[in-house]
Amino acid sequence: MFQWLFGGSFDPNKDIPSLKDKVVLVTGGNNGLGKETVLQLSRHGAHIFLAARTEAKARAAITSIKTLVPDAKITFLQLDLSSFASVKAAATSFLSHSDRLDILVNNAGIAGMPYSLTEDGYEIVFATNHIGHALLTKLLLPTLLKTAELPGADVRVINVSSKGERFAPAEGIVYDQHALEKVAKLSRYGHSKLANILHARELQRRYPVITATAVHPGVIMTDIYASFSETNSALRFLAPAVQAIAPYGVLPDVYDVPGGTLTQLWAATAPKEEVRKSYYFLPVGVASAGSKHAQDAEMAKQLWEWTEKAVADVEV
Repeated sequence: MFQWLFGGSFDPNKDIPSLKDKVVLVTGGNNGLGKETVLQLSRHGAHIFLAARTEAKARAAITSIKTLVPDAKITFLQLDLSSFASVKAAATSFLSHSDRLDILVNNAGIAGMPYSLTEDGYEIVFATNHIGHALLTKLLLPTLLKTAELPGADVRVINVSSKGERFAPAEGIVYDQHALEKVAKLSRYGHSKLANILHARELQRRYPVITATAVHPGVIMTDIYASFSETNSALRFLAPAVQAIAPYGVLPDVYDVPGGTLTQLWAATAPKEEVRKSYYFLPVGVASAGSKHAQDAEMAKQLWEWTEKAVADVEV
């Protein structure tokens, strides 16, 4: 009931406009913030592509959502963001189903993983949270730009980041993937979340017909925090208590899943002129500059160019 003490007001039922004929893609749509995003957007008539790694979990999520929104139009999309081949296959599958894309919510994320390299040679958290999303966005960019040319179009790309970006390494983005082995788990997570902000910032600069931004959803006790609490006894002790009181909004920046989804829903559907005011927002719709690295336009450009080279051989 105190949900709005620490940010703006946004009611998905009242404030999301009709999304009839709109096409939306949400990564990590099978649970947590992603599932809630799919649920709320489906209430307003969008055709939603729910992208997830595990088909059984995605199908279960779709069934669950349809018990609440029987006429929801949701299509499962197989996607493992840690694999370039999977991202390419997902983009190819999407393009075989739709010739437009109005809203891309790069929501999926992992944290607290032991250091490892993906099959493509990149640190697993950075590969999943940043490179996979950047590649997906790149492969779908022609469709996003084509959609932006349609009458009344309002194309958006939302990167779900985190205030955890403040824990990125001192130098900001670390391009040497082997050097990341010596970086702590929390710092590697912050590294990837910083990249989410920088990517959205540069995407907006390069393609102004697209409204691109990043959001911090708040501190949400979802599965992603379980990965940290397994190795952090203090967090393991506090997490259940925080989760119990999160729905009441009495702790600054701490939300339950429905509350935590509000900022990305706001960014995806609020008036365009409001969303274009910043490359990064806190709950709910509060513009933020982020850390000193998030404010670094040159770092954003460098990361974009490095990422483009990393995925240069992947095409659909």
